[in-house]
Amino acid sequence: MIRKALLFTIMGFILSSALPASGQAPVLRSAYHDYRVVTVVQGLERPWSIAFLPGGDMLVTELAGRLRIVREGSLLEEPVAGVPEVLAEGQGGLLDVVLHPEFASNRLIYLSYSKPLVDTEGATTAVVRGRFENDRLTEVEQIFEADSRGRGHYGCRLAFDGNGYLFITIGDRQVPPEGDLEIHSAQDLSNHHGTVIRVHDDGRIPTDNPFVDQTGAQPEIWSYGHRNAQGLAIHPETGDLWINEHGPQGGDELNLIRPGLNYGWPVVGYGVNYRSGSAIHEGTHREGMEPPVYFWVPSIATSGFLIYTGDRFPEWHGNFFVGGLSGQQLARLTLNGQEVEHEETLYFGRGRIRDVRQGPDGYIYLAIDDRRGGLTPIVKLEPADAH
Repeated sequence: MIRKALLFTIMGFILSSALPASGQAPVLRSAYHDYRVVTVVQGLERPWSIAFLPGGDMLVTELAGRLRIVREGSLLEEPVAGVPEVLAEGQGGLLDVVLHPEFASNRLIYLSYSKPLVDTEGATTAVVRGRFENDRLTEVEQIFEADSRGRGHYGCRLAFDGNGYLFITIGDRQVPPEGDLEIHSAQDLSNHHGTVIRVHDDGRIPTDNPFVDQTGAQPEIWSYGHRNAQGLAIHPETGDLWINEHGPQGGDELNLIRPGLNYGWPVVGYGVNYRSGSAIHEGTHREGMEPPVYFWVPSIATSGFLIYTGDRFPEWHGNFFVGGLSGQQLARLTLNGQEVEHEETLYFGRGRIRDVRQGPDGYIYLAIDDRRGGLTPIVKLEPADAH
């Protein structure tokens, strides 16, 4: 079932009426759990992604190309050495960071970024892995480089599933949706535009990928017809792969990803052209193209995605949390199976939420992104009675 999102419960901001105790953040009201938003660390420049290390350290990527370490609540002054060169322009830079599922034994971390092109201007999406020891990266090797060209929409979210496969989102690179929409590059399997990619942890191509034997198709492709997915999560109980992706002016989507399926961009969708408001799509549905499970009109500019499994907010167990950039909000979605039943807006109007992660302590961590270049924090949601 598809539902149009409405901003009907902005409880986390407007209904925060409790007075804080001395030195504490104010209590914000929400369904099931009242909470506080507590600053974890200050002084980051356009943080894009968060990863937690065994032992308590936190890794944070900054768009400008720096990988930073937060240790015991403090941001270390020196960035991590060994990070590859990035093209830090527009939407490009150092983007996602994830740990290998066996990080405790192999010390491998993965980074996605906009890699400068040698033969022309611009950049493409690339993924490297390296060994993280003594606060530096060594043995850095590229495991994937997208066949893509464009101005932005790099995608770049990373996630491992329970079988050790690495999934990578690649945006449509802002190729305009003009002319015959069915030949748009996001509908063309000969490149990586607008796709979800599946590879082994070393970049090898799985033999059971859906297009591995199709002549002319990129064998890494798992699904296609996407615009720019910047939220990616594997459901810890079902193993389902979920993404959220940016629509144009309206039409952000939550999609359940199945191998080999076409998710329709730009042929079908719910958005319109920027500024003019004119139609982009042929409609909202077409046979052979997967509709979204849920969509947002107006857009919140989805980014960051968490399926909550912690015990700090027990009534939110299994809920989906989606960050909003232009919407400056955290959307909490309640599902019944694979259908969204309800949306609640949390932490509204306090900044562009770029990443959403669950910490090892069960709290919900948010990376706040100021695209004007100002320094911003990592914050966490914790229950009102946590202290």
